[in-house]
Amino acid sequence: MELDACYGSKTSRKRKSPVENENVTTFSMDDLNQDLLERVLSWLPTSTYFRLSSVCKRWKSVADSASFKLACSQIPSRDPWFLMVDHHLNHSIIFDSAEKSWIELNYPPLLQQNTSCDYMPVAASGGLVCFRNVSGNFIVCNPVTGSCREIPPVDPAPENESIHAIVLNNACSNHQQSYKIVLVFGELPKLSFKVYDSRANRWEEDVSLSKKVDEESMEIESNDDDAVYFLSKAGNVVATNMQRSPSKQYSSVITCKDGEEIAYFLSSSGIIVACNLTRGSFSEYPRLLPAFSEYSIDVVECRGEILVVVLSEFLESASLRVWRFDQEKGSWHQIAAMPPAISHEFYGKKVDINCVGAGDQIFICLNSAELFSYILCDLDTNEWVDLPKCSMNGEAVEFMSAFSFEPRIEASV
Repeated sequence: MELDACYGSKTSRKRKSPVENENVTTFSMDDLNQDLLERVLSWLPTSTYFRLSSVCKRWKSVADSASFKLACSQIPSRDPWFLMVDHHLNHSIIFDSAEKSWIELNYPPLLQQNTSCDYMPVAASGGLVCFRNVSGNFIVCNPVTGSCREIPPVDPAPENESIHAIVLNNACSNHQQSYKIVLVFGELPKLSFKVYDSRANRWEEDVSLSKKVDEESMEIESNDDDAVYFLSKAGNVVATNMQRSPSKQYSSVITCKDGEEIAYFLSSSGIIVACNLTRGSFSEYPRLLPAFSEYSIDVVECRGEILVVVLSEFLESASLRVWRFDQEKGSWHQIAAMPPAISHEFYGKKVDINCVGAGDQIFICLNSAELFSYILCDLDTNEWVDLPKCSMNGEAVEFMSAFSFEPRIEASV
């Protein structure tokens, strides 16, 4: 089969000279040995994986082979896919950032068997997504292949303890043969964390986190007994604990710098808490905005660093900005901002934001009683793109949030 037959070509009306025709070399994909064919096909976008088996018998055998997955693992990176979350937790809808299109994947079989348990995605890393149900059980899944693993129950379960963060962390390897699930729980200032290791297939013992106190610490003194006013995820200014969208209830990210793993989450009062899992300590970042300000906030990881996205209102206008914390200066600095002409549309509509980072991009879901929108922000160019709505059965689907993952068929659960 010729290569042009796979990609399509237009017939040229230009007559070629005999000299030109002599220099033209054609070849057939059938002339490639199996190893080279697999290496060529491994560079195709992951979305083509679903069509390989329908091209010919040979390509179908490639799609099913272990050596093809090994070839795919050698590809340094893939453009991210975003797993969308809506009110119906029985399907997998993806936004493909490479092809700028919506895809509906087959819902993983193990999750289909547990439809009554309402498993909801809570974390993602590499090519895997972690799901959790109301009973606290976990399933790790590769959304591309549908392969799943049911994680052993947390033992002992952190009963009567608030879970603040759930993060999925892959080993630093393209083969992704191992991963960890990290739970951060407790009541500030008494926090602990527990780790599930896929290699041992068990949960490790709880580890207490001590509050970091020194002159260079960025933490601030806080009194949990004092009422803190902030914008709830429902869009109302309240003086109780912050209520998040169920899909982002455990909104958290993890970074690895200088060999230290640090998990970040939003506290009940909207303060960012950094948990150094390597050193067994935690600290709090200074507030980005005053406690009485009306705003919606989320934390993301991009290029290995922590960023904060904030939608706030000021002087009868709304602004959507991205901030980075400067460790040396101990203060927040703006690195990107949505053009005011676009963000003004959100003024007065009590819009809630749920965000996820992927490389140089941030995917933002904006929801309120009056509107819903999906924005893709490019941090390098400060370009903000309003994505087209996803339609099912002729109606636009409203998503609450998204989780970013690399579409890798070789990612093992």
